[in-house]
Amino acid sequence: MASEPAEATFAFPPALSREQEDEFRDLDREHGPEFALSRTATAVSGHWTIAALERTYTERGIQVVNFEKGKGEDPREWTKARKWFVTFTTAFLCTSAALGSSIVTGDMSGPVPDLNTTQEIVNLTVTCFVIGFGIGPLFFAPLSEVSGRRLPYMLSMLFFFIFTLPSALARNAATLVIGRQLAGLAASAPICNVGGSMADIWAIEERGIPMATFSFAIFIGPCLGPILGSWIGQEVGWRWIYWVLFIFTGCATLLTLFMPETLASALLKKKAKKLRQETGNPNYRTLEELEGPSFGELMKTALWRPLEMLFTEPILAFMTIYLSFIYSILYLLFFAFPIAFVEIRHFSAGLSGVTFVSIMLGICLAMVLMPFQEKIYNHITRFGAFPEARLFPMMLGAIVLPSALFIFAFTGAYSWVHWIGVCVAGFMFGFALLIIYISGNSYIVDSYSDYAASAIAAKTLVRSEIGAMVPLYVNQMFNNMGFQYAGLLLALVGVLIAPIPFIFYRYGERIRSKSTKASQAKRRHFAEDIEKKELDAET
Repeated sequence: MASEPAEATFAFPPALSREQEDEFRDLDREHGPEFALSRTATAVSGHWTIAALERTYTERGIQVVNFEKGKGEDPREWTKARKWFVTFTTAFLCTSAALGSSIVTGDMSGPVPDLNTTQEIVNLTVTCFVIGFGIGPLFFAPLSEVSGRRLPYMLSMLFFFIFTLPSALARNAATLVIGRQLAGLAASAPICNVGGSMADIWAIEERGIPMATFSFAIFIGPCLGPILGSWIGQEVGWRWIYWVLFIFTGCATLLTLFMPETLASALLKKKAKKLRQETGNPNYRTLEELEGPSFGELMKTALWRPLEMLFTEPILAFMTIYLSFIYSILYLLFFAFPIAFVEIRHFSAGLSGVTFVSIMLGICLAMVLMPFQEKIYNHITRFGAFPEARLFPMMLGAIVLPSALFIFAFTGAYSWVHWIGVCVAGFMFGFALLIIYISGNSYIVDSYSDYAASAIAAKTLVRSEIGAMVPLYVNQMFNNMGFQYAGLLLALVGVLIAPIPFIFYRYGERIRSKSTKASQAKRRHFAEDIEKKELDAET
């Protein structure tokens, strides 16, 4: 360890997680800073431990504010009931945002004659909304780190509620599209901040099912959209789609009023402010106030680091390509299913929307199987966790996905093929969608644990922009290429990218070892574990 500097040039070890901070404090207080640094993998020579930093400020007369264990101040110590309330509430917000992106696809032709516009312009109502999903997090993510989680949720849902109204009242295409763009930007906060909320309240070993619930909400929302929107548009017209969404977002906005704050640094700042007011002592401060970055620095990091990592980190780049492809297929099906069922099989718009239940059933099956995946993961990592252990579901999904797209291409194109064939393809796609996405997201987070927020921001930006482009070409693609050949092209792309999770499972550790930002966790086997235990016993 480097010698103590003469002047107080203190800094946190870079990007410590809450678990690492706790480990620093416990080890440092029990055994001293040298032992803590030697036992914490992410410690960097020349940096102070958290507890040592606290002691230094205490010697200066600063009262560093922390949670008191056992009193329920720390969100990690909340009751399970309260944690699940936060989990389900934030998942509901995600569902409302995701529903808003797809419910309008239930009647895309209705606004064309009413507003005297073209189909391509109306398709922009989906494109502009999903673009907001990618751009909004660049602002909402750093805001949540400064103000806490609750305020961004409240502002997001309030403006989503407000900007849905212009689309419902639109008398021209410009109002319709601009209203959707603003609503999409506003609705993005739940999409980017729910992962942080889960990390605030759940420990790593408890986080599997809550994160799966979050992923389930993100993808069940888009599937509900066409089901509801198609019947509403068929029975009462396209404007009522926006009125129903307006009512739904209003309920979600009211729900944010009952959400508790979960961000530890925000709760500690509130506690420190209360102590300063009660005691009159201005020296009560949190480490975040003393050492934390400013909002400007957070914004700079939020804007630059995701792009830097996207172009310099192979794991992030290729996983982003894969997840963006499957996300774009989801939005493509919002337009391709009506072609297969309304244009080719002459279903009504309402019945065509019901076929999206097949995708929902696949998502539900994948959700049911996630606890088994957690057991497999715990078994594989019993001698030590490593990121590649997250890839097993994705490897299965990499086989199921192109199979689903092949079936979709050669059953959807022909009216004489029973409609159940297309629904089977939808079921398989929904199953592959969830297991690939949860596995891929987990692999990104584990591979870049110290820079997970930036890695996820980069993935979300690219995924959303690629998904947003789909409505601009999907109808032309299927009409000009022919349904079967357009579907075949998608299936072949699925085959082309299928080896990605297998390659990273084999070579991911080697790739991570050459990165300055990736986790350096290695696979440990039984023999290595025995050797380490013997060495620890001798020590």
